[in-house]
Amino acid sequence: MRSFVMAATAGTLAGALLTTQIAGPLLAQEQSSARTVYEQLDLFGDIFERIRAQYVEDVDESELIEAAINGMLTSLDPHSSYLSPDDASDMRVQTRGEFGGLGIEVTQENGFVKVVSPIDGTPADEAGIEAGDFITHVDGEQILGLNLDEAVDLMRGPVGSEIIITVVREGVDEPFDVTIVRDTIKLTAVRTRTEGTAVVLRVTTFNDQTSINLESGLKEAIDELGGIDNVTGVVLDLRNNPGGLLTQAIRVSDAFLDAGEIVSTRGRNIADSERYNATEGDLAEGKPLVVLINGGSASASEIVAGALQDHRRAIVVGTKSFGKGSVQTVIPLRNDSAMRLTTARYYTPSGRSIQALGVSPDIIVEQPRPVEAEEPEATEDTPPRRTRSEADLRGSLGNDSITDDELKQLEEEEARAQAAAELRKEDYQLAYAIDLLNGLSALVKND
Repeated sequence: MRSFVMAATAGTLAGALLTTQIAGPLLAQEQSSARTVYEQLDLFGDIFERIRAQYVEDVDESELIEAAINGMLTSLDPHSSYLSPDDASDMRVQTRGEFGGLGIEVTQENGFVKVVSPIDGTPADEAGIEAGDFITHVDGEQILGLNLDEAVDLMRGPVGSEIIITVVREGVDEPFDVTIVRDTIKLTAVRTRTEGTAVVLRVTTFNDQTSINLESGLKEAIDELGGIDNVTGVVLDLRNNPGGLLTQAIRVSDAFLDAGEIVSTRGRNIADSERYNATEGDLAEGKPLVVLINGGSASASEIVAGALQDHRRAIVVGTKSFGKGSVQTVIPLRNDSAMRLTTARYYTPSGRSIQALGVSPDIIVEQPRPVEAEEPEATEDTPPRRTRSEADLRGSLGNDSITDDELKQLEEEEARAQAAAELRKEDYQLAYAIDLLNGLSALVKND
């Protein structure tokens, strides 16, 4: 018994010694790191005092500190930033769907301000601003070297005031100026229309109204077509949608999924990971679904496209999306200010991160730039050219094997084909999506 006790005691002493040997260097390392941080904070205080006392002009101390805080946050990534009380208030208004400005979502790339996407129906959209444009000057003032918030502040101004921005665009040799009149931006989250027997849901942003607008708009369109049995499918148009609320992206995805994971978010700590799953119920009742994306589709748009693509619920058509796969949390601070901090990455159901990669479409379809027509416009003296057919020949035989109902059906099909041809001129990607829906619908009927 005595030897057992001694062995146990020795084991305890050895364990204590081992713990001390391991913990000692770690504790010393932590203490050294803490000293370094406090030394740097002391250095910050010294610099602040020197600026306040010796800078050539008087400085606003609060602005100086805000600039330092914002510099710390913007050094992390392009989406983390400090929000002054005014900026925080503006952001809360934007998520409700109405605010003043130009109507563009911007980010920063290599020090340049880059347009993520113009918002449908806004002054920037109507002025011809495109996703991927770089803004170099605002009213002749160069913005290279400014942080994103400073550049955005230059573009803000009273509703009705005029602004001139200088744009660099890929494929255009020289920078060019664009004049825009600032306006109140009223966002219609979802615009619904029918093209033939297809329903087109144009989602422009993910704000508080998006899922409600989508559900009501889809129901109205289905009723307009006489019920779901008369619908060939749905086009979910997410082009130039810069994103918005994660909760809304989840609800829009859930609208077309019966089950399964929609998205997961993973932060630095595993315990902070979140998974969001679909609930039963598909608003389109299994009808074919095509999702349209392009380089202006970002963030929440990519969550929706990625989820529907991974579950093979939709065919994704267009060009590669923007590639913003990070989650920002807005953290309220004192004095009604806030901090926008990147806290996690999001992952599609298959486990892929979209950060910096984007969503690759199943079918790549470029949107051709409009070109001038080669032929002169038709006038009364010069009617439009038309291809001649057998029916135009003098004395040609008629068709005696077709009934009036069949003839009427053929005429209706020809009218639909003509409408599709006109749509291709106006929006080639959307026309492609609708053609795809019609093909998928025909396959389902044949089965």
